[in-house]
Amino acid sequence: MSRELHSAEHGTRLLELRVLDGPNRFFTRPAVKLEFANEHPGAAVESAASAGLAVRRLHVALGMPAPTLTSRRSEDDRRALIAFPWRRRTIGQAIGAAASRLALGESAEEAELAALRAMALGPRPSLPRIHVPIVAVTGTNGKSTTSRLIAHVAGSIGLAVGMTNSDGIYLRGELVEAGDWTGFGGARRVLGERGLQLAVLETARGGILLRGVGYAHDDVAVVTNISSDHLGLQGIDTLDELAEVKAAIVRITRPAGWAVLNADDRRVWAMRRETPAHWYAFSMQPRTPAVEEAIESGGRAAVLERGWLVLLAPGSRPVRLVPAAELPMTLGGRARHNVANALAAAAACDALGLDRGGVAAGLRSFALNPEANPGRLNLYRRDDVLVVVDFAHNEAGLVALLDTARALTGGDGQGCVRLALGTAGDRSDEVLRSLAEEAGRHSDDLLIAEKPHYLRGRSRESMNELLRAGAAASGMEAEIEVQPSEVAALSTLLGRARAGDVVVVMCHAEREEVGAWLRHNGFAALDAAALSSFPS
Repeated sequence: MSRELHSAEHGTRLLELRVLDGPNRFFTRPAVKLEFANEHPGAAVESAASAGLAVRRLHVALGMPAPTLTSRRSEDDRRALIAFPWRRRTIGQAIGAAASRLALGESAEEAELAALRAMALGPRPSLPRIHVPIVAVTGTNGKSTTSRLIAHVAGSIGLAVGMTNSDGIYLRGELVEAGDWTGFGGARRVLGERGLQLAVLETARGGILLRGVGYAHDDVAVVTNISSDHLGLQGIDTLDELAEVKAAIVRITRPAGWAVLNADDRRVWAMRRETPAHWYAFSMQPRTPAVEEAIESGGRAAVLERGWLVLLAPGSRPVRLVPAAELPMTLGGRARHNVANALAAAAACDALGLDRGGVAAGLRSFALNPEANPGRLNLYRRDDVLVVVDFAHNEAGLVALLDTARALTGGDGQGCVRLALGTAGDRSDEVLRSLAEEAGRHSDDLLIAEKPHYLRGRSRESMNELLRAGAAASGMEAEIEVQPSEVAALSTLLGRARAGDVVVVMCHAEREEVGAWLRHNGFAALDAAALSSFPS
């Protein structure tokens, strides 16, 4: 390739060199990623191809086996990348850097080789030693709830469980480290704990993209769904690319293990072709082609049939596990997204070989409250007004939340759904407008709850403008009111709520403050059993 085409002065640049320390989007082993960008379509693709050739040449010249290469390009051909596995971290990273300079015409191969030959090889991959079965959980929505539910069921049966999720690290049911631990560090902490009998590891897209999966293998992989979230970040622009990232956990499931896959989501179900493990489908329908395919392949399925969670296996009678409406997390069956999460958790527990009676009991005893599942469909009541506090942060999650809120009003038009709308700023303009459009379609009363600490590079004004534009696209004519915080938005909505109304807060920044405000103002946390009397 010519120097002119690839030189930085003509627009091509190395967007990112990233060392991935665990299994990742590209390989089931650690890898180096080189990503190039150029405003002229095709130029970045040629730079990536040139870098790939340089990577192979440098390995051979150093007496190392030429690595397997993989490549990707953006839909507009303005970004492209190559990735290759590494055996020694230091030299792998250095070869990547040298190859990028060669591709951009910024160096000569002889000089790069001289520097590389003088360099130490560096450490080998270092993933935690695995002493316990691992359940890995990923997806767009429902990861934390499903992880908590699996850990709860296993713990209620008597197992010593370590768990990571977006709220923290939990050992034997106790929070030991608060924060988002869904990446490499959380897995290392749990897997380094002696005396555990099971690890349940929520594994989010960010951790996979930034460092890779924090373990070499899992025994059960659960993928809840794939929907629009965080697109436009870290080189992931499409749902198919997002699915490729999430599928990292099913590609490393042990052959004797199980991939628990949402059979109602075509991108998730397609992951069955990428796993060496057995297939365990879960579905909100009793019989679908995907469910039949799982059974015919020797796999299993967890389905919703006539209101029951039912387990299916080839050559066996169906096992009716528990009525969905009896699970507190489903709010009497109203929260259908939590019925799906319960199916996923039941499948994972069954795949682990846990006693089915114990699984049913554990599902029944998982409370839907701020202590058991903080920030996920937490209910508060004062007189005949309900408040729902939830972490919903994308379109699919918001629609599921508002559908549940509508069901809580009785769906007879007597009660209103009033929503405090807001999310983090690290979404594309299109995603933010679409989120607000769904909010406008599914709510009766809408205002914006600003989140100053979650703007992530945007201004308040630009966030509000996009959300207002989305709400207007839904048919809302009046300009949407703005409140400066989640607590202020909640207070405003409650000021105009009437008996039978459900007030919903998309709560990300002030969960503790919102809970304290509600308790101070006479609202009590509500369990599912008490819903039968709402409204009185």
